Amino acid sequence: MDFTEEQINRYSRHILLPEVGGKGQKKIAKSKILLVGAGGLGSPAALYLSAAGVGTIGLIDSDVVDLTNLQRQILHHTPDVGRPKVQSGKEKIQALNPDVSVSMYEERLTAGNALKIFGDYDIVIDGVDNFPAKFLINDACFFAEKPLIHGGILRFDGRVTTIIPKKSACYRCVFKAPPPPGLVASCQEAGVIGVLAGIIGTIQATEALKLILGVGRPLTDRLLDFDARKTQFREIKVRRNQNCALCGDHPTITELFDDGDPYAGCAVRPSA
Repeated sequence: MDFTEEQINRYSRHILLPEVGGKGQKKIAKSKILLVGAGGLGSPAALYLSAAGVGTIGLIDSDVVDLTNLQRQILHHTPDVGRPKVQSGKEKIQALNPDVSVSMYEERLTAGNALKIFGDYDIVIDGVDNFPAKFLINDACFFAEKPLIHGGILRFDGRVTTIIPKKSACYRCVFKAPPPPGLVASCQEAGVIGVLAGIIGTIQATEALKLILGVGRPLTDRLLDFDARKTQFREIKVRRNQNCALCGDHPTITELFDDGDPYAGCAVRPSA
């Protein structure tokens, strides 16, 4: 593909980077990234990935914009209250960069549709706010062999890690199963400082671009924790668990399943 003069000008700061250049920008333009959740984490990730010129961005979210979302979900504006998040998100992305194609999935991700949806993308970004959903996304990425960039936020704390199926530790290697319902509060229940979503979401977008370009060191086999109160990052090393039920030497999870949670199967609701 050849860039127009306008596109060369738009992406000039990327093209100037030796690690990107024209070839790298073409890789970005051909890439397809799925955002599971168009909320707090999906918002900054969507905006920066679209600004970067990612060719196709997928948005899956079954929710509508609520007034409480606007404190952190910067993809949506006050007039969007009551509208589907995927529609609101698509408008903002294409207003920022008409080069980007946006695919909308106004539905919940389930064991029944995850592999079909994931199969069309190069990278999946987790932007959901409940544990059953995160485990389903992890498992679906493993079976679909798609890199996953996990993110989570709560109160003043955030976390990011990158998972390459069959090469690095997966989410289940570290957290074996979802906690019992009600044991861990969600953002909806415990609150979250709004700017934290921007910090973690932009790190997720950075990880995605690094994977597309094949530069730097991804956050594989590492959990990057951020404490906003102390403005402090902490890196926790992890390793693939040979006894992991999903990716271990003798797996017991051999197909996707929904676990009966009220947000069963990914309810991308509520999104962080």
